[in-house]
Amino acid sequence: MAEKEEVLHYFYVLKCHDDTFYAGYTIDVERRLKEHNDGVGAKYTRLAKRRPLVLLHHESFSTKSEAMKQEYAFKQLSRKQKELYLLQMKNSNRAIENENS
Repeated sequence: MAEKEEVLHYFYVLKCHDDTFYAGYTIDVERRLKEHNDGVGAKYTRLAKRRPLVLLHHESFSTKSEAMKQEYAFKQLSRKQKELYLLQMKNSNRAIENENS
């Protein structure tokens, strides 16, 4: 019997054309971004004024529950707190890249 391939679960953040953020959950970030930009994603991103959307950040988790908890926590933050979180994550990713090079 073949081993079951482990599925990663993602929390992601998009920046909308109207300068708002959209946070969500998916197992396929590229597909989900395309759906949002095609106007068939979430109700919030279907409005033409919100498109195009740009992927700002994504994190992978081993369970759907973990990813959705992170999405919920992010959505509870104020705009300033969200901006700080995204900046910190961007900087920590840069530090990891520098360590690996």
